Amino acid sequence: MYKITVLCVGSLKERYFRDAVAEYEKRLHAFCRFEVIEVTEERCPDNPSENDIKRVIDAEGERLLRKIPAGAYPMALCIEGKERSSEAFAEEIARLAVGGDGHIAFLIGGSWGLSDAAKAKAKASLSFSPMTFPYQLARVMLCEQLYRAMQILHGGQYHK
Repeated sequence: MYKITVLCVGSLKERYFRDAVAEYEKRLHAFCRFEVIEVTEERCPDNPSENDIKRVIDAEGERLLRKIPAGAYPMALCIEGKERSSEAFAEEIARLAVGGDGHIAFLIGGSWGLSDAAKAKAKASLSFSPMTFPYQLARVMLCEQLYRAMQILHGGQYHK
């Protein structure tokens, strides 16, 4: 059975995001062991300097790196990551599982992005689009695409 961990910065403040993630989490449990691990968001001044932003990104990145489960295959979500179709994403998950990497840990940075250290630790990267999305929405989108991938891999009707 697949094991998927989503490591992310901060908690979901809006109820509609929490509800969406909870729904996909419930659906994903039929296909895999799924968990979301949140790390604390770093405080940042109201008008941050570039150094402040770098400090925040690096601190959040270190928190994420400490939470990567032993033996997991880290995959970074970042704008410069590789775009994939839903089918290709499903195939990659299946390929990793067959190759012995059945535990995938997705890394989602905070509002300022994902640290260079986290990107360097990742064995692969994923981008949903060249557009920028709120990190809370990225979590929902990842959960939906994971569920879609499981439906594709198991011949479900969700993906048409």
